[in-house]
Amino acid sequence: MKRIACLHAHYSNIPYIQNALASDELELVHFVDPGLMSRISSDKHFDEGKAKNKVIEQIEWIAQANVEAILITCTNYIALLEENRLNTSIPIIKIDEPFFSSVCNSTEPQVLLFTNPATVEGTMRRLNEFASIHNKPLGTIEARVIENTFELIMQGKTEQYVEEVSTYIKAILASEKNKKISVAQLSMVETAAMVERELNVKIGNPLDSLITHFENVMFS
Repeated sequence: MKRIACLHAHYSNIPYIQNALASDELELVHFVDPGLMSRISSDKHFDEGKAKNKVIEQIEWIAQANVEAILITCTNYIALLEENRLNTSIPIIKIDEPFFSSVCNSTEPQVLLFTNPATVEGTMRRLNEFASIHNKPLGTIEARVIENTFELIMQGKTEQYVEEVSTYIKAILASEKNKKISVAQLSMVETAAMVERELNVKIGNPLDSLITHFENVMFS
């Protein structure tokens, strides 16, 4: 059995990863650190260098927990990580990279949906970097934030969050039928899957891409 550490910025991400990846061949060990992202979003004067140092410290501490790989589910954590500074050879799996690969492989105009405005800039920057490094062409991609929704899930108002996100996705599917729709955050995946089943459509998400990645890499 392989032991995989999972680093999250919020406790709500644990069940998504656990339900998607749990198997007789994997033991998932979850680590949660909401403090760093909270500090970055609330303190405009917080030094980015200190944030990067904190990420290195956290990853190296987790690497000592007798694990074979570390999965990072927070895109802001990923954006802050300077891998060349790590004193560990343990593989780092970044949740956004399999998703980026699927985004790059599509030739249709695309809309990437977010609920957390703080993740947009870092995610889109990493998407462009990923495409450049892997020589993948990027078509027309638009990032959109579903306004005033992320605070709902942070306040535990899950039903209202699901309703707002679902309504927004359905509106786009109805009015922009020529575009491929994807949700960029784990908190949106369950709602996207619900809309998929209801309308018999396909909505991209980072969890499906991650599952495929694990099947191809971890179990090959």
